[in-house]
Amino acid sequence: MAVKALLFDFDGTLLNTNDLIIQTFMHVLNERFPGQYSPKDCLKFIGPSLKQTFNDIAPDEEEALIANYRAWNIEHHDELVSEYPDVVSTLEQLKAQGIRLAIVSTKRNETIDRGLSIMGATHLFDVRIGTDDVKNVKPDPEPVLLALQRLGIDKEDAIMIGDNSHDIEAGHRAGVRAAGVAWAIKGEAYLQQYQPEYMLQHMTDLLDIVKEG
Repeated sequence: MAVKALLFDFDGTLLNTNDLIIQTFMHVLNERFPGQYSPKDCLKFIGPSLKQTFNDIAPDEEEALIANYRAWNIEHHDELVSEYPDVVSTLEQLKAQGIRLAIVSTKRNETIDRGLSIMGATHLFDVRIGTDDVKNVKPDPEPVLLALQRLGIDKEDAIMIGDNSHDIEAGHRAGVRAAGVAWAIKGEAYLQQYQPEYMLQHMTDLLDIVKEG
């Protein structure tokens, strides 16, 4: 098997948005449910879509809570995100080698684009799949399969990379190999439970994986 395409989750994989996400959830939840949630409680909300999360918390108030979340998140986005080491330089090397690059995220495209702009990485991706593009988000295979279709790549030639169980499960359900990232906020041991074929200790590990096929 060759590696012709790499599909990346965005939050917590390519851009460190963990503080942003946790602080946004704390703002929304403290306002609506004072004192009932801690930052540690918010870890389980990293990965699922906002719709899934707020539907579980308060289904009758889902839309209002999502709107509050998005407003605060956008306002504080740029100050609370940070870059992981060597992400952009590695993506540039992979792109130069002819590897097709895609983003498969549970964020809206508008927010993905904002993060890519901060990273200076907008030009590196051939395809990006956000919640605007699909009916079913990860761990459903739909967004992974759509990315492969738009790339024109066979599933055997792709790897799905992410920091959460949803990424690994979506990849496997779509029939592609999966890689976890050891810098995931939930930890390497958590991701290993989902049996990814690869575990990246550093972004540059992808250069060897692609070379080996």
